[in-house]
Amino acid sequence: MSSVKIITTEDGSHSLYHQDLKETYHSFHGALQESRHVFIDKGLRYWRTKEGLPDFLKIFEVGLGTGLNALLAAQFAMDSGISIEYTGVEPFPLEEATIDQLNYVAQLESGAPGDDRLKNTFKRIHSVKWEEPVEIYPYFELTKHQIKLEDYNLNSSENFDIIFFDAFAPNKQAELWELSIIQKCYKLLKKGGVFVTYSAKGQLKRDLKSAGFEVETLPGPPGKKEMVRGVK
Repeated sequence: MSSVKIITTEDGSHSLYHQDLKETYHSFHGALQESRHVFIDKGLRYWRTKEGLPDFLKIFEVGLGTGLNALLAAQFAMDSGISIEYTGVEPFPLEEATIDQLNYVAQLESGAPGDDRLKNTFKRIHSVKWEEPVEIYPYFELTKHQIKLEDYNLNSSENFDIIFFDAFAPNKQAELWELSIIQKCYKLLKKGGVFVTYSAKGQLKRDLKSAGFEVETLPGPPGKKEMVRGVK
């Protein structure tokens, strides 16, 4: 992954710039605030409130990438006591040297001195084995698949509550925004399941509706006017 370099976004948190794609992994307006807004607040927190505060859920992430979304979900589990089974697909894992420089834990730490839960969680998100479920923390289990979403085999027992759709932008990775992929996401979700993404492209909204989702256009994170949520 020599084609990526670390950048500091406007909220002080890191993102990565993919030099071949000429695209960032997270918003340069603020990586941390984007992930919190799109995936935690409009995805995880919304689903849990809608469903009556259940104590267990399953999340599927498209584009595990830096691990920021997984870390925020794990933090949510720690703080709320909810148990999360988290599955992520990522065909191109980052190099350890890059991961070690990311400042997400320092940006998030607010616990008592010596509380290394977030530090240990972030390290394990990236270091545990691929292709098998691993307990990262008592409330958080992670399964990582080093595979493209297009090649991910649907399993009838894998019914997810939420999809964090965090692929590169449609103009950079068009194959991940095609109708067939959106239909695959629909099949991955339980009834009432939630699909959230930072994109608000008109074609995406049309494809979500075509796949069967109820589509909402929501205010986006700082620097972005809108985002999209779909409910099965």
